Amino acid sequence: MLYTRAFFNFFKRLPPMFTHRPLEEKDVPLICELPQNADELFYMFPRATYPLTASQLSEALQTRHDSTVIEMDGEVVGFANFSHCTFRGRCSLGNVIIAPKARSRGVGRFMITTMMGIAFDKHEASEMIASCFNHNVPGLLFYPRMGFRPFHIEEKRDKRGERVALIHLRLSGKDLEHTQE
Repeated sequence: MLYTRAFFNFFKRLPPMFTHRPLEEKDVPLICELPQNADELFYMFPRATYPLTASQLSEALQTRHDSTVIEMDGEVVGFANFSHCTFRGRCSLGNVIIAPKARSRGVGRFMITTMMGIAFDKHEASEMIASCFNHNVPGLLFYPRMGFRPFHIEEKRDKRGERVALIHLRLSGKDLEHTQE
């Protein structure tokens, strides 16, 4: 069978294929490469020191729940977990990061929807919490589009010792049920 350039170009235009799976040990070095600078690492993992190392991430993972990677066309492009999660209680997003080349391509929506499924289906959570620093404008604009609403602001210090606001956003399982009806 003879394939034309148009045939190949058709497949280039198809939307990327997203999948998710539990984090594996082999993914840790890949996740460490996702934060591109100290600010991105601070948004993802405030206690870590840039550049993120496998030992820093591995140590944090010991206290995290449901560490999940997102793949786009077979390549790891996103990572998220819960810093706290209780059955029929609250699940709080912990480390969240998307590869720069995968941003604005639907990965964030897929990742947060995946984590919502884990929280509300697997853990039967009553609510899911996301926390975002005030200078992470893309995150602050994204979470409300996913149904999260701000409910608390906490003063923190960044790596330079400057005051920053950590905005906590909530998605209630009850609100989610009403939006699906």
